[in-house]
Amino acid sequence: MHLLLSGIVGSVAYGLARPGSDTDRIGVFAAPTVAFHGLHPPRESVVTTDPDVTLHEARKFCRLALSGNPTATELAWLPDHCYETRTEFGERLIAIRSAFLSAPRVRDAYLGYASQQFRKLESRGDGTFSADVRRRTAKHARHLARLVHQGRLLYATGVLEIRLADPEWFRAFGDRVAGGELAEARALLAEAEEDFARVCTPLPARPDEPTVERWLLDVRAAHLPPVAHESPHTEPPPSTPEAR
Repeated sequence: MHLLLSGIVGSVAYGLARPGSDTDRIGVFAAPTVAFHGLHPPRESVVTTDPDVTLHEARKFCRLALSGNPTATELAWLPDHCYETRTEFGERLIAIRSAFLSAPRVRDAYLGYASQQFRKLESRGDGTFSADVRRRTAKHARHLARLVHQGRLLYATGVLEIRLADPEWFRAFGDRVAGGELAEARALLAEAEEDFARVCTPLPARPDEPTVERWLLDVRAAHLPPVAHESPHTEPPPSTPEAR
């Protein structure tokens, strides 16, 4: 495994971390190119929970980012201080980050993930639950609000904001929804759907797959085994009767 790019994501990167919050990390790595030709292809992802680290092989990462997956996308947009590994290929990945973007996939991915968070909130009822469930409910609500905010901004400007400008608003929103204000979450999601429908986006209809493909093929070429060169004075092996 050759780690190409990695960094801290999640609540720490967003500015939403509280005492005791986990530190989440994500990265992209390159498996040896010859490994893809064997009986057992390399793993596409490596996930650990202690610590919380998710690593995607280069091709898997490209597929996720091209689909608009928010977690994969943000790796290429982190503030400098959040990166922990930045190789030459990692720098090139950051440089082509806009090539992964397309209007319909950004809209569908961010609204889709936000809707998932809302369905989790709906299943929690009216806020009359235990303190632990209430904390998890507030977390889902913050995720919903963050996804809506980041998705709308990315769709409208072509730029993904990682560090939230007003993290206290998101914390307060989460606490209100956890306290039973589900209607506020429903209204926020409906407003986002309307915004995506009316905003004129600079994003293209399709991602720039040729640019992404060039990066991936260069990664594959760089991770081939070295070629063994024969000495120019090496005599060829004698032929055998069978060969003749």
